[in-house]
Amino acid sequence: MSTATGFRHIVRVIDKDLDGTKTVVDALSDIKGVGIRLAQIIARRVGISPETRIGYLPEEKIEEIEDFIRSLSDRNVPDWLLNRRKDLETGKDKHLISSDIDLQVKADIEREKSIWSWRGYRHAYGLKVRGQRTRTTGRTGKTVGVSKKRR
Repeated sequence: MSTATGFRHIVRVIDKDLDGTKTVVDALSDIKGVGIRLAQIIARRVGISPETRIGYLPEEKIEEIEDFIRSLSDRNVPDWLLNRRKDLETGKDKHLISSDIDLQVKADIEREKSIWSWRGYRHAYGLKVRGQRTRTTGRTGKTVGVSKKRR
């Protein structure tokens, strides 16, 4: 790696390559599961100015940021900031990041399908799940529009 005062163009945080020219808040919000508001809180709690470029941070601060993000549910952050509240398996509030989000969503959909809830039924048949209209939108296949009657 580079020295503590050197600039790095690519910074690796939680299996994601971040642009070193971005500010800490903008770079952290590129991680899936970390939004701008959460990135601001992380920067403040770790003791970094949100306007500093992430490429100038020393390796120790990067590791401190990673530890903070990985143990977010154990830290003293508000519950409304976490993205997985009252998990069905554990009953605890968690915060998922990167590929864990995708895996958990797939598992939730599979659980809904297995118990044949209405949402699971809609997922299984590839229909819209959240109450959208289906009469005119979301059509698949060749036929679109109205065919005129020939004389």
